[in-house]
Amino acid sequence: MKNYHLVHEDDKYKLKKENAERASKVIDANKVDAIKQSRDFIESQGGGSLRIHKNKGGFQEERTYPKSIDPKKSKG
Repeated sequence: MKNYHLVHEDDKYKLKKENAERASKVIDANKVDAIKQSRDFIESQGGGSLRIHKNKGGFQEERTYPKSIDPKKSKG
């Protein structure tokens, strides 16, 4: 599964594939819209994991798109 990170840098959100130097997508929007655009991009690439980072550093949460490929079988 491909892993992506959504980070806040230079007043924009950047969607980066894990271990990549350059962003796959640069998003000039609020965090909610950045997550939606990231989800759409990941689904268009065949799916993967999105790790969302807090704006001031640190890890916030992880989501899998589409949900059907989530390796965890929990409802949460």
